[in-house]
Amino acid sequence: MTELRITWVKSGIGYAEDQKRTLKALGFSRLNQSVTHGDCASIRGMITKVRHLVKVEEVSS
Repeated sequence: MTELRITWVKSGIGYAEDQKRTLKALGFSRLNQSVTHGDCASIRGMITKVRHLVKVEEVSS
């Protein structure tokens, strides 16, 4: 199963509140932090919502 390493690279200041909540839901607490999630539709949807704030890499486990 492939996993996604998601890195928060741009601040959420000045963006909509729902985008800030999406960052929290992905598990971020500070800028330049990386989290790993399984590749599923719900995670892909969250990434799409904040694609301008994060960087995504595929990691094979």
